[in-house]
Amino acid sequence: MPLYRGSCHCGAIEFQIDADIVELTTCDCSLCKKKNALMTKVHEANFTLLSGQDQLSEYRWNSRVARHFFCPVCGIYTFHRKRSEPDHYGINIHCLDDLSPSDIPVRAAEGAGMSVVSDGARDTWPGPRG
Repeated sequence: MPLYRGSCHCGAIEFQIDADIVELTTCDCSLCKKKNALMTKVHEANFTLLSGQDQLSEYRWNSRVARHFFCPVCGIYTFHRKRSEPDHYGINIHCLDDLSPSDIPVRAAEGAGMSVVSDGARDTWPGPRG
């Protein structure tokens, strides 16, 4: 499998994935829409955080299962632990070096339909629905 290196914009967070990238995913949940994420998924065994463990910031919401990681220095979303598959990472493909996503098919995931835990979370996303 190909090995891809990636980082945030300032380079504080560096990681690599060992993966055949055959599909990209968008998601219509409220968080992914706001960060305009284009992702690929990899099993945790194929992900290595190379540097920045002490810099990495984490955001959890709703069910608190998904763990979204970003750089507190430059603000870039780098990867997340998936709610639907907690042993996988969703990788922001725009953080990967030397990857041209133009020939990779994109699948739209329906995250807006996932259940919302009501303790402190909004019952519905207040944005537009088509």
